[in-house]
Amino acid sequence: MEPILDILEKHPCFSQSCPTANGRIHLPVAPRCNIFCRFCSRGLSTDVKRPGNAQRLLTPERALDVMDMALTLCPELQVVGVAGPGDPLAGPEALDTLIMIKERYPQLIGCLATNGLALAESMDKILFAGIKTLTVTINALDPVILAALNLGILENGHFLGGLEGAQRLIAAQEEGVRLAQENDLIIKINTVLTPGINDGHIEKIAQAAQKWGARLINVIPLIPAHDLAHLSEPTPEELAAAVTAAEKHLSVKRDCRRCRADACGAPGGVDYARQLYGDRDPQETFSHG
Repeated sequence: MEPILDILEKHPCFSQSCPTANGRIHLPVAPRCNIFCRFCSRGLSTDVKRPGNAQRLLTPERALDVMDMALTLCPELQVVGVAGPGDPLAGPEALDTLIMIKERYPQLIGCLATNGLALAESMDKILFAGIKTLTVTINALDPVILAALNLGILENGHFLGGLEGAQRLIAAQEEGVRLAQENDLIIKINTVLTPGINDGHIEKIAQAAQKWGARLINVIPLIPAHDLAHLSEPTPEELAAAVTAAEKHLSVKRDCRRCRADACGAPGGVDYARQLYGDRDPQETFSHG
């Protein structure tokens, strides 16, 4: 296995220095989501600049063609990942894609960003896909707080809402992160800082995640949208306080760009998504379920 420090240095979303010489591509091959975040506004669009949005969805086969083009446009790509527009583990497409890319481009670092609901049950296939880095979004460990951020979950075709859904998601996240650590994956936690809801809870998340095996945390300021559109984005002071609390337990990723699910290139540099996907209207096929 490639040394952890080498992987961290190559991966711009895990490296503390975020080297502009290293690029990553997010392939939009996750058409479904299995949780209902109250702040989430996922979809297919050309101009919305936030996580969970992509210009179009790709099939695994089409994603392999896009990967060929991406490496021609951006030969400095080091990481191939899936971060949406839905959850990569809510269906088979993301892991099927990464398995094919591993066979063609074994030198690339495989990466996945998930809410963790299906993480433990997907672990065998994650390992088979050669994924080395994992981001798990954990927004609360208190079911009351999480229920204020997440309407519910879909598991095995059944909807669980409120506190019941929150408790199940928290348990699944702990199980999944612990299992990922046992299998030597490098784990980063994403936490959406939501003023008035989980802003006093960030240290508890970091403390627990460190015990479970996470290596670093990324505190992401809320982008007010959907059911939480009435809230304000955290102030710089609120963000700084949350980061200070989190770094008592984990290293903090400080330069997150809140990238789209179809980003390609070095974060903060040239984004090749338009060249890869064209400029046509997106197909409206994103869904829950």
